[in-house]
Amino acid sequence: MSKARLEIRQAAPSDIAAIGALVRRVYDEFAPYPRRKLVGQLNNYPEGCFVAILDGTVVGYCATMRIGGEKALKPHSWSEITGDGYGSRHDPTGNWLYGYEMCVDPKVRGTRIGRRLYEERRKLAERLELKGIVFGGRMPNLKKNWRRVKGFQDYVDQVVAGKLHDPVIRFQLANGFEPIGILEDYLPDDVQSRAASVHMVWRNPFVDQEDDARHKVPRGVEGVRIATCQMQARAVKDYEEFIGQVQYFVDVASNYESDFILFPELFTLMLLSAEEEELSPIEAIECLSNYTPRIRQSLSDMALKFNINIIGGSHPTRMADGDIHNVAMVCLRDGSVHEQEKIHPTPNEAYWWNIKGGDSIDVIQTDCGPIGVQICYDSEFPELTRRLVDEGARIIFVPFCTDSRQGYLRVRYCSAARAIENQCFVVLSGNVGNLPNVANMDIQYAQSCILTPCDFPFARDGIAAEATENVETLTISDVNLADLSWARAEGTVRNLADRRFDLYRIEWADNASGSTEPDGPPPVRQHGPGGG
Repeated sequence: MSKARLEIRQAAPSDIAAIGALVRRVYDEFAPYPRRKLVGQLNNYPEGCFVAILDGTVVGYCATMRIGGEKALKPHSWSEITGDGYGSRHDPTGNWLYGYEMCVDPKVRGTRIGRRLYEERRKLAERLELKGIVFGGRMPNLKKNWRRVKGFQDYVDQVVAGKLHDPVIRFQLANGFEPIGILEDYLPDDVQSRAASVHMVWRNPFVDQEDDARHKVPRGVEGVRIATCQMQARAVKDYEEFIGQVQYFVDVASNYESDFILFPELFTLMLLSAEEEELSPIEAIECLSNYTPRIRQSLSDMALKFNINIIGGSHPTRMADGDIHNVAMVCLRDGSVHEQEKIHPTPNEAYWWNIKGGDSIDVIQTDCGPIGVQICYDSEFPELTRRLVDEGARIIFVPFCTDSRQGYLRVRYCSAARAIENQCFVVLSGNVGNLPNVANMDIQYAQSCILTPCDFPFARDGIAAEATENVETLTISDVNLADLSWARAEGTVRNLADRRFDLYRIEWADNASGSTEPDGPPPVRQHGPGGG
């Protein structure tokens, strides 16, 4: 028996590179999707993203999300309805399925890939008992026929009547969709469609279209146990003694069956106490950077051995270009190692240690879902957290190092704001104590904590757990990621869903991504033969 050549299945994070390559093949004359937006689409509603794989190659991709009829059936733009392409406005209570991306390799369109992807959407809508499917469809033949029609609606009417031909509209009609109007200024760069689209709808025949009852988010449990280590700065005689201290806390957190443990920013500075004499700031950074390979290996070995995901605070590291960056090593229990650079060095770091800021921030996929890491000062820049949450992060880890209560409170209050405005969990871990003769470790102030949004499912004061001030300890708490889904869809306020994309959005520079793929605006003709 031969193996099936064609497979239609739910897209996975491992497909992202192939999906990006597909988009570039199909729309080689336009800017491709930045990787971060594909990551967001899959993380925000994985059940609604499908790929078609023919002979081992991804040849089709479609992305959908759930949304309420009060948004889907009213005028809107592509950027507004999709959260600027991330799919971040997915509403698990929505009773309509919204299609916002369809991409099919033109070399295989004779195999009806578009129709098969449409059928997957239809099956999903029927299984969830949604009212139907909505999207904005392109009109690629509109430009060349513009002088022959009286406007957008007249063009659509003539195509429906068979007087004009438009391959996309005809394809959608053949798949059971009906036009209900025109969405002007839907895709501003779609020259062929004069920036407009056809508002298309397929109504599910198996549900009562008059029933306006909203779906409810199941109040289930998606538990994650988090440990944050408030670590004492102490003199060590060598590397083995230092790493033994780290392993002690990893072992304890593992015994409590924690999924994550977070260490403080610059927790490796205590290694400098093993030097025979105090080093200058530049010498100290160079000395610490030499430990990088050993630290990475030790943390990775611990993550595997103790079956826990380790966010290794941060460590000064010399990069390939010779610059020193402040880097968090994220060692997962599957053996993979990820790194997140600090984007914004403090004036003190830049002056004394010549630390440079990184230029890449993205979510990290874990067995507990996507997470983000923001090192200390980065938590005070809301754009970074918003990007990570748009990409699907539900937990943000903030290792910090502050020498005063004022400095600590800047990080604490900003992190609390990030938890509220992004409806996510934020975890803080800081150093305590003092370490004479080691620069930047003279005194430390910390009260590590696990912060939550402020709404009914969460702790009354938005604090799941917190340590005693300036005492070495391990603070552990369970959080329920399902509560975030409820809050985002049915909470007292819905910060993510209520953003005004018609008024504002964040534009990222081309190099602000961990991917080597080019960044930029959504591709112009990003809808394949099926539109939507």
